[in-house]
Amino acid sequence: MGQVVPADFLGFIETPLPNMAHETVLMEGAAVSHHDELMANFFAQPDALACGYTAEQLAASGVPPSLVPHRTFPGNRPSNCLLLQRLTPYSAGQILALYEHRTAVQGFVWGINSFDQWGVELGKTLATDLRTQIRDYRRDGSRPGSGLLQLNPATKRMLTRYLETDKTRPSGGSSRDSHGQPQGLALCVSDDPDEECILDLQTERSHANSSLV
Repeated sequence: MGQVVPADFLGFIETPLPNMAHETVLMEGAAVSHHDELMANFFAQPDALACGYTAEQLAASGVPPSLVPHRTFPGNRPSNCLLLQRLTPYSAGQILALYEHRTAVQGFVWGINSFDQWGVELGKTLATDLRTQIRDYRRDGSRPGSGLLQLNPATKRMLTRYLETDKTRPSGGSSRDSHGQPQGLALCVSDDPDEECILDLQTERSHANSSLV
């Protein structure tokens, strides 16, 4: 598009399987593990964006003249590199907080209210209507797409699949025991926060005086 767009690179020193150290997914005949392969690219790509590669450098490295125009890169492309120890809920929260802070500061500098999100109001309206449709399906098996706002066919199909393949939640109510209490996993779908919800997970029951939806 002709516009320089800064890129962010996030890397983690430890693999998701730290007990295997650097042997994680080490294929036979491979020089390094899969994690090290990914990290090699993590370190290389920001340098490529920053420094580039000139036609003279390509010619000196033996690149055929016909390929020089395609492999010449001017560089001078900014990027941020974040190297964290490991991916955990805490480090994921740090990353989220960083991006939230950056967005707010950019708004202050540019005179934009970063907390004024009129562009997402339609999405919120649609989500509220969809929440009602999901609630009605969980409660009495009402078919998706019966809300005030009509869904496009693709979204309706995805919503139907989501509801019909979620086997952990009941549709159209749940079976009850001899005392009239729900068996298995019962989902409270009441809009009344004072209504008692009863969750029966096999032999243990938990009572909560709040809505779970």
